[in-house]
Amino acid sequence: MRYGGLERGALASAVFSETLGRSTFGDFEVTVLAHTDMASPHLVHSGNEEQQDRYMERIIRGECITAIAVTEPDAGSDVAGIRTRAHHEGGDWVLNGFKLFITNGVYGDLFVVAARTQPDNPRGLSMFLVEADTPGLEVSRKLEKTGWLCSDTAELAFRDCRVPGENLLGTPHRGFYEIMRNFQNERLVLSGMRIGASQQALRITYDWTQSRKTFGGVLFDKQVIRQRLAMLQARVDAARQLHDHTAWLMEQGVDATREVSELKALAGELVNEVLYACVQFHGGLGYMRESAIERMARDARVMPIGGGATEVMLEEVAKRTQP
Repeated sequence: MRYGGLERGALASAVFSETLGRSTFGDFEVTVLAHTDMASPHLVHSGNEEQQDRYMERIIRGECITAIAVTEPDAGSDVAGIRTRAHHEGGDWVLNGFKLFITNGVYGDLFVVAARTQPDNPRGLSMFLVEADTPGLEVSRKLEKTGWLCSDTAELAFRDCRVPGENLLGTPHRGFYEIMRNFQNERLVLSGMRIGASQQALRITYDWTQSRKTFGGVLFDKQVIRQRLAMLQARVDAARQLHDHTAWLMEQGVDATREVSELKALAGELVNEVLYACVQFHGGLGYMRESAIERMARDARVMPIGGGATEVMLEEVAKRTQP
């Protein structure tokens, strides 16, 4: 790619996200992936040459951090419920509204913002590139969370935020479909995070149970513990196979909405089951802030929520399942 990227596809994103997910710091992982696989791909897929020339090299070099601003107080997975509005005025667009739970929202440099441009059309949305220092855009507050503590999450306010006409991203009023398109990649990498975290938590717990002395032996001597860990490992291995297969389908240009939705639902629930067991087998240490497992358990709780709740994903699967 002329801007310095590797120009790889979904399989590379799958490998990258799973490897990143083993860091034990979910907040670091989502900060990176929001930039690489959730926000900036909108510019790759929908941006014109001038927009890409203006931003892509700095994005790839990490000098311009991006964020995706879709979620609102009353709209998350229900993208058609977005209330932030944009109207054309002279050669500019003027945005008014609020965005919530925006990763990289405090320290990000460039926001990809969804706003309603056709008031009477539920899908009449457009996407805009909004720089952080644009007058009328402000960080209302930095949000305090249970986990992902070093990831900046913000509420954004747009008050007569004037955006140049050339910052309209893609086709006017087609933003709904552009969001849906990139949701698949977003959910793929979020699932990779979960699988990587699950695997790393099991590795940490294998080591702990094989060294923790109790009742004249070590914890791993207890059949109930090693069998439960073995079953969780089998399920993580199965989830990884689905993850890799889904990435392969996406790379072939196949509509993998059903597979991505299955994967997102499965991986989000699985990582919480894995971390629950790992905390339990660590005993009191697993509840202490000094342990990686405690941190990972807090970070895991949001995983069935962010990027499409489990219940929403299962509905997507159900709609695509033949009797």
